[in-house]
Amino acid sequence: MPNALAQEKSLYLIQHAENPVDWLPWGETAFARAQTEQKPIFLSIGYSTCHWCHVMAHESFVHPEIAALLNTHFVPVKVDREERPDVDKVYMAYVQAMTGRGGWPLSAWLTPDLKPFFGGTYFPPEDRHGRAGFASILRAIAGGWKNERDKLVAEGDRVLAALRGHQAEAGRADAAAGAAKSLVEAAGSACERGFQYFYEAFDAAHGGFGGAPKFPRAANLAFLFRLAALQGRDSDVGREAVKLATATLRAMARGGIHDHVGGGFHRYSVDEAWFVPHFEKMLYDQAQIAANCLEARQASGDERFAWLARDILDYVAREMTEPHGGFCTAEDADSAVGPGADATHAEGAYYVWTDAELRAVLGEDYAFAAEHFGVKPAGNVPESLDPQGELRGKNILVMRRSLAETARAAGLDPEAASTRLVAVLAKLRAERERRPRPLRDDKIVAAGNGLMISALAKARQVFGAEAAPAYAAAVRAADFLQRELYDPATGRLARMWRKGRGAAPGFAEDYAAVIQGLLDLYEAGFELRWLQWADRLQTTMDELFWDEQDGGYFNSAADAPDIVLRLKEDYDGAEPAPSSLGALNLLRLAGMLGDESRRARGLRCLEAFRGRWENAPHAMPQMLCACELAFEAPRHVVLAGDPSAADFAALADVLHETLGPRRLLLAADGGAGQAWLAARLPWVAEMKPLGGRATAYVCEDFTCRAPVSEPEALRRALGG
Repeated sequence: MPNALAQEKSLYLIQHAENPVDWLPWGETAFARAQTEQKPIFLSIGYSTCHWCHVMAHESFVHPEIAALLNTHFVPVKVDREERPDVDKVYMAYVQAMTGRGGWPLSAWLTPDLKPFFGGTYFPPEDRHGRAGFASILRAIAGGWKNERDKLVAEGDRVLAALRGHQAEAGRADAAAGAAKSLVEAAGSACERGFQYFYEAFDAAHGGFGGAPKFPRAANLAFLFRLAALQGRDSDVGREAVKLATATLRAMARGGIHDHVGGGFHRYSVDEAWFVPHFEKMLYDQAQIAANCLEARQASGDERFAWLARDILDYVAREMTEPHGGFCTAEDADSAVGPGADATHAEGAYYVWTDAELRAVLGEDYAFAAEHFGVKPAGNVPESLDPQGELRGKNILVMRRSLAETARAAGLDPEAASTRLVAVLAKLRAERERRPRPLRDDKIVAAGNGLMISALAKARQVFGAEAAPAYAAAVRAADFLQRELYDPATGRLARMWRKGRGAAPGFAEDYAAVIQGLLDLYEAGFELRWLQWADRLQTTMDELFWDEQDGGYFNSAADAPDIVLRLKEDYDGAEPAPSSLGALNLLRLAGMLGDESRRARGLRCLEAFRGRWENAPHAMPQMLCACELAFEAPRHVVLAGDPSAADFAALADVLHETLGPRRLLLAADGGAGQAWLAARLPWVAEMKPLGGRATAYVCEDFTCRAPVSEPEALRRALGG
């Protein structure tokens, strides 16, 4: 019989519905049972596309003896970290503090009142190499709970007190930092040291920063591009910042972390050369890397980055977009090796090739492709990078030569070589479609969709009319979020949707990412409704998550009944911290709507994390991107005219031709939209098209230049 997880919406929880473990979802039923039976909770946190989560499930959670131990001595609880990131962050903070490392699956043991007293990540089923196995740990904890419960309860109290103390200490450090120098001085110094950190950490041989494993941490590149925009792309710092960022993107594009056949990027590389990836694909990576590529195109003028952005967006449109318009969360790393329900699964099985497979599929094109992609008859993955042996005899496609070099070796001109390569990839894609696909987690998460809306909106800005399908996809996704995940009566977002709205509320990261996406969507198409919704969501985010005492945003709301510790995230990792996006959103809204209270809150948000970004600027590069609007004089461009007209679009396209200082964009449409804006920014009221043509008003330092109607005149005004 299925356990209680069979009724859940999360695909990860449903994957465990047939386990012999009596899993319960996180919630009152589990808590009440723990209190009534006075048993500790065993909390297991993961997500549907997590490789080691699958391993632990197959080794331990289907094992009858281990299931009996869990069912007898504990209340077993499963959490999807993508559905409940607030729960995950509390217990991940504990495990990291206790063990010095984290990751998924996360395993934690809690008292009935949810206080952690022991934890770790993956545990093998039996004792190995002097390390206790999962069954041994379960027996030991069960014995400890029976015989020394007071000590375990005291440990839970001690841990929570220590975590609270750490957070309070960080807040005091931020406050102390504020007394040393002005915020603007501190931010300027932090940006300089942040650049110096990335300059020194840059891997000149392989791109990226530091050694293995290498993650495509998009916030690093966003900071470098923003620094180049502020310093000037022709300055020494600007040129070097663009060089570091674009070299990293080129290295990623060549590597195995890039899916050359199907598009998009895998999660990370296990080696320093971006060669052997962890094969899962996450929506938030696609969104942020696409945005990096678009800024690389603006900064360098190199069309290869435009191609790479399209590669990612085409993949998302084809493989991660649901018919209703929302974007799916992830694709798994593992898939079946061959057909049939009983086929074994292996990581990367969908993506890798034997030499014989490539010869059979490509025929006379084999030699051309093998040279270009580094194919070897015995496989190209060294044993040292394949500890599980799943890639033995297989080839990961990685661009070992540039297309120009491949063309010369094949005696072709570049255009003919490009045509041949496209044909090769089409053959491989068709063949790959015959394989069992990796599992796709089709839940729609608000935060990831907000990031994707932002990327698609930026594609419309950079590519102009040719990106109309991308803009349409962004609008459809925003419509979906508003229809399915938003309650207009309360102003609140829900976290996720899968065959209906999930029970989890939206968290700070959801609000921050969706607000950013809506602001970018407004500046791409100038539909006022998106700016108005962003304004309403910001008000709700402030009510639910703002820390009135110390500033910044908590991850969870004040009224969350099942969170024993409210945390504030101070690291821009795979996704930006809510306060990093929140600070920039506040400052953008302040300038777009003339709201000084929002500006003050944005500055306070920066101040709240000052100790963190001043001491370790590389920890919060996304937050440092907000400093431009915090300390630079406001820059507005108001386009007067019909946003759907060609002359309006011609002016809008000029605004995004190159990477420059951040400008706040508004549309004076001559109707209700302009009246709504003018009620907040009175100086917008008189801005009109001149001579019946769309007109741009460039306003800086509280002064507007002479209006212009020609694209070339607007280029000169922006450059001046």
